[in-house]
Amino acid sequence: MSGAAAACCAFAAVSAHAENTFGIQFGAGVADNDVKKLDLGLVWDPGLQWWHFGGYHFTLVGEAHVAYWKLDDPNAIYANTWEFGLTPVFRIIKDTGWFKPFFEAGIGIRFLSHVRQTPFRTMSSSFQFADVVGVGAQFGEHGNYQLGFRFEHISNADIEQPDPGLNFSQIYFQYNF
Repeated sequence: MSGAAAACCAFAAVSAHAENTFGIQFGAGVADNDVKKLDLGLVWDPGLQWWHFGGYHFTLVGEAHVAYWKLDDPNAIYANTWEFGLTPVFRIIKDTGWFKPFFEAGIGIRFLSHVRQTPFRTMSSSFQFADVVGVGAQFGEHGNYQLGFRFEHISNADIEQPDPGLNFSQIYFQYNF
């Protein structure tokens, strides 16, 4: 019983900082095999903070994405693909200031409208995982702006073969309401 009480107290302490900020994110990226990506994200930051250390803390945000892929390969079967997904993202971010740098990482799920890219390349399944790692900064008097760079690996984790995956390099801008 004392373990459950301690967990409830810890959750209450983390939740006490909740502010519920929402944001909209615009991103663009490139991947191997001539794939370009435009991304629209809706972001929810519940304001959870824990493990404060050296002027930084951990936080968690939730992201929902809709993305459009353009394949510039002359052999493309489907030159246009839509991607839909959800990703929880953990961040280590500076506590205060006009400029708050951060490091982020997350693992989410994605669904693709088409899996076959060329006669020689297929993602094998519509269901994919998205591993994200990045750096960026939140800035502005009220922290309304965010700019970041991410590396994103999309693959189905060998659920189906072949699983060539895709590696995107992305830059994004976010406005927080």
